[in-house]
Amino acid sequence: TVEAFVRHFSHLHKVHIALLRGVNVSGKNKIAMKELKAALQTHGYQNVVTLLNSGNVIFDIEGKNEDVLMQEIRTIVQEAFGLDVPTFVTTAAALADILAHAPAWWGTENKEVYDNLIFLLQPTGFEEVYAAIGAPKEGIEQIQAYGNCIFWSFDLNDYRKSVWWSKTASGEIKDKMTIRTANTMRKVLSLCNL
Repeated sequence: TVEAFVRHFSHLHKVHIALLRGVNVSGKNKIAMKELKAALQTHGYQNVVTLLNSGNVIFDIEGKNEDVLMQEIRTIVQEAFGLDVPTFVTTAAALADILAHAPAWWGTENKEVYDNLIFLLQPTGFEEVYAAIGAPKEGIEQIQAYGNCIFWSFDLNDYRKSVWWSKTASGEIKDKMTIRTANTMRKVLSLCNL
């Protein structure tokens, strides 16, 4: 029914997703997800669920917008773990909208293509990222911006020829984004619907 849909949709606005940048990568910025969950719960975050070890957190909270939550989670992580970790926060409803606008070439069953979703940390915009990285390598990779995200896919066999593969991991621009795979973000969204 329409009422049930509206109830479900309003639930997705209450459910938030935090994506911590550069957590547990190559032995750096080590944070146990169990401890992160506990730290958030002590600050009033409810129904906290983590996925994988890379800083994907789903939680319920009301009365706080994404800007406030980004700063608040960053502060909680600093206090609990002594790490300054940039964080991207969005709602489940917004993530559902992002994934619904994925280009046809992104997130397919093709195992030779690696599909990523780049989340831009505020106040970074697509123009700034594009200016820093440049055009994708034709025939090797594709990008498409949507809101504060960039869909990005590249050929696994030729990833070293990709312009974006090396540049998203180096230079100042890497600190202005956090990247997740298509499969990870689909799994995150599926957990939001519980």
